Amino acid sequence: MTKYALRESALDLLTRIGEQGGFSHVLLDREISKQKLSRQDGALLTEIVYGTLQRRDLIHYSIEPYIAKQKKIKPWVRWLLYMSVYQMIFLERVPDHAIIHEAVEISKKRGHKGISSFMNGVLRNVQRKGVQSLDKIEDPVERMATETSHPQWLVNRWVEQYGFETTKAMCEANNQHLPMSLRVQPLRISREDAMKQLQDDGFKVEESTLSPQGFLVLEGAILSHSLFQNGYVTVQDQSSMLVAEMMDLEKGLMVLDACSAPGGKTTHIAEKMEDEGEVVAYDLHEKKAKLVSKKAEQLQLTSITASQADSRKLGEKHEQGAFDRILLDAPCSGLGVLRGKPDIKYHKKEEDIFSLRNIQDDLLREVAPLLKPEGKLVYSTCTVDRHENEEAVRHFLEEHPDFEVDPAFFEELPEALKECIGLTETGLQLFPQEWDTDGFFLTRLRKK
Repeated sequence: MTKYALRESALDLLTRIGEQGGFSHVLLDREISKQKLSRQDGALLTEIVYGTLQRRDLIHYSIEPYIAKQKKIKPWVRWLLYMSVYQMIFLERVPDHAIIHEAVEISKKRGHKGISSFMNGVLRNVQRKGVQSLDKIEDPVERMATETSHPQWLVNRWVEQYGFETTKAMCEANNQHLPMSLRVQPLRISREDAMKQLQDDGFKVEESTLSPQGFLVLEGAILSHSLFQNGYVTVQDQSSMLVAEMMDLEKGLMVLDACSAPGGKTTHIAEKMEDEGEVVAYDLHEKKAKLVSKKAEQLQLTSITASQADSRKLGEKHEQGAFDRILLDAPCSGLGVLRGKPDIKYHKKEEDIFSLRNIQDDLLREVAPLLKPEGKLVYSTCTVDRHENEEAVRHFLEEHPDFEVDPAFFEELPEALKECIGLTETGLQLFPQEWDTDGFFLTRLRKK
């Protein structure tokens, strides 16, 4: 693919994601597959799309003096400006003159002479005069929000909950590349053998400290490798691997995964049980439940039964005390996965946190009776907001005195995590800057 065509693809993706709310990771993967892009072209397309999305607000602030007089800018023109300025500021290997030339040519093709002149004028100003200084923003929280391109309401919440320095580190980490994390299917291959095969094939890999099944791919295109294609390894963030690791699993248990799609944690549970026992998995949507079955089939696991159901009504399907273990990986705001899905931060609103918390409370209340006495329930989310995490757990425990945070949970954590800044009496909050993971919360409750 020519660099011109690649940038047109990037512009199409950014306009669709930015204006219509499409999922960046899904659309990007689809475009790379559809265009059959080389590894190098796929990496550049990913860099331009993710980088522009991650830095959108900073870029807008940076060029605001040059566009302020323009009454209305068409969405595709605005995104072409953003992606061009992103490349000029953050991608040193691409010369400014080439970026400006291609942006002007795309403007001519898609618009008219006035648009191409406007594009050329703004980008030439950026090249000659530089961008607007952040020093003009006096309030440090507002400056942080702009510099890291996070909504101010979100930064305000995090500063209030975790302090300025932790929030700053988190916001900066959200704009950094997240290394791909893999989990081996241990009934088919060991971590050592999988890593050796990949190293022999030119990959750069290293062990995860959070799961004995996990490792990171620092260099190499794993999705086209036979180990992934044939179900010997699967993609899963290190933080998510902690869930099954901390469920105290053994062979022969009856386990409920109440919100299971797309099946990463479900299949990990089955692997930890050596595929002996029963994992009953549900998802609210039939299509998503089928994804869980498909992943189980790919990994050659037979102990999983996945089907559609609203887990707030599972009392109609199962008797009280039916399960030894329950996983509730609850629907959440997703504010911990901004490194891989940067568009989330622009589409979420503060009220979403409170409406989702109502669902989390309902789910906890409804699945709790399905746990056996002495059984264990893991509650997890991929967010970093206390209202959805620690406060949700405390609220549940206040209403259910027959449950407690399992003291053994803290003893069984990997040694590396026992000094985490997010460790409280309620559970473990992982921040993306600590272990190069998603932001993630989990705890384990025990039925007395």
